[in-house]
Amino acid sequence: MFLEDVRVHHRSGQWCPGVRTDDGLVAYDLRILPPWQVPGRPTTDRCFVVGDAGIQLTRPGTFAGALEGGWYVDVVELEEAGPKRLVVHDLYVDVIVLPSSRRYEVLDLDELAGALEDGRIDAATAARALRNAQRFIDGHLRDLDQEAPDSWPDFPPAAIRPLTELPPFAPG
Repeated sequence: MFLEDVRVHHRSGQWCPGVRTDDGLVAYDLRILPPWQVPGRPTTDRCFVVGDAGIQLTRPGTFAGALEGGWYVDVVELEEAGPKRLVVHDLYVDVIVLPSSRRYEVLDLDELAGALEDGRIDAATAARALRNAQRFIDGHLRDLDQEAPDSWPDFPPAAIRPLTELPPFAPG
C-alpha cells in the first residue's frame, strides 16, 4: 500500500500529521486538546477518513463508562486545500457505535436541520450528508439478511484496518 504524507485540518483548528493511501483513505493523528484530555489516557486520537463514503471514524480515548472502546463516526466532506493539505468539513450528522452490544445511535440531525435553515449548508450538501449516513449504516452496521445477527457486517470497516496498525505520525 502506497502512503503519501499529508496534513489534515480538523474542525478544532489543528493541522494534523497523517497519510493518504492510493485508495484515497486518510488517517491522521489528532491531538486531544487539554480541556478534554483524561489523565492516564492517550493524548492523541487516530482519525480515519473514507472520503468517497463521506465518513470519518475515531475511537476516542476520552470515551469513558458505557462508551469506552466505542467509535464516533462523523459524516464529512474532504476538501483538497493544496498539495498534501486536506480539510475535513463536518456535515453535522454523527453516529456513535457502542462497544458492548450491536447498538448504534444517530446524533445531531437537529444540527443538520439548523445548518440548512440558517444557510450554513445548502440543500444538496444536506442531501449528500443524509445519504452518506444511511449508506454507512446500511453497509457497515445493518445486516438485513441475518435474523439475529451476532456481529457487525463490516465494522470497523475492513478498509481502514491496515491504517490502525501504523505507528504515530510525526508532527511536521
